[in-house]
Amino acid sequence: MAVDSVHSSSWRNEPVGIVGLGLIGGSIALDLRRQGVQVQALVNRSETAERARQRGLADVVSTDAAVLSDCAVVVLALPLDRLLDPDPALVAAIPQQAVLTDVGSVKTPVLAVWQGLHQRFVASHPMAGTAQAGIEAGLEGLFVGRPWVATPTAQTDAIALACVQDLAGMLGARWLCCPAADHDRAVALISHLPVLVSAALLQTADRAAATADGGSSGTLSGLVRALASSGFADTTRVGGGNPMLGTLMARTNREALQQAVAAYQQALIAIEQQLSAGDWSALESDLRQAQSLRPQFVQADRSAG
Repeated sequence: MAVDSVHSSSWRNEPVGIVGLGLIGGSIALDLRRQGVQVQALVNRSETAERARQRGLADVVSTDAAVLSDCAVVVLALPLDRLLDPDPALVAAIPQQAVLTDVGSVKTPVLAVWQGLHQRFVASHPMAGTAQAGIEAGLEGLFVGRPWVATPTAQTDAIALACVQDLAGMLGARWLCCPAADHDRAVALISHLPVLVSAALLQTADRAAATADGGSSGTLSGLVRALASSGFADTTRVGGGNPMLGTLMARTNREALQQAVAAYQQALIAIEQQLSAGDWSALESDLRQAQSLRPQFVQADRSAG
């Protein structure tokens, strides 16, 4: 069934297809099922399908793309590399009248591929996550209060866009729209850069301590691990995530991420110069500015992942 021009919420009474049941796909599936929506999922392997059934992630789980044939909405919850090089059998199996959306964290290249493949494609990105991945990662309530960004173009079907907005709202997300290029620059700064910074901090703590110990696992190496507490855990959480996903984000958003890394590098150089010069007033001024900025980015009732 197609979502019609009068009732953009009519999809709720029809099957929803989800391609991929990792953290995002599995979490969408759980939330939709909890609210009575029929979920039909497509996965790659029979073992994954069996575990998905055991977890109750979907009403129907199959390795056959025909499972999508009667879906009014299809969500592509796939890694970026598979979004950018889609299986022709998958493309052919998606009903042309279905509303189609994705969950990829980079939008410009995804739009370039899918807008020409499906007339009702809506590029979107639910900004929620944990350090977990795979069939065990999905959980209820992941999207509550989190941004769900769409990047429509002049060619985007208005009813399809309204349908994806309705889906995001049903899951408790905060709906936003912006151009794809703006999205990619923004996530480079607030999502992709933190992954690399977090990873670099972990490596710095490990390597600097090992260097001080003379290259062996000695006193300082053990001490930094013993003393690492909530502050270090908060700062390095995203650096402990899926390395493949982090690499894909960097590869597909390279230009914007390079600019973000360069800007961050300049900020670190300024701090290094303040330390070298003993310019404590300048350092305190920068820290005060950071203190006042943080609530503008991170509030108690919302966060971006």
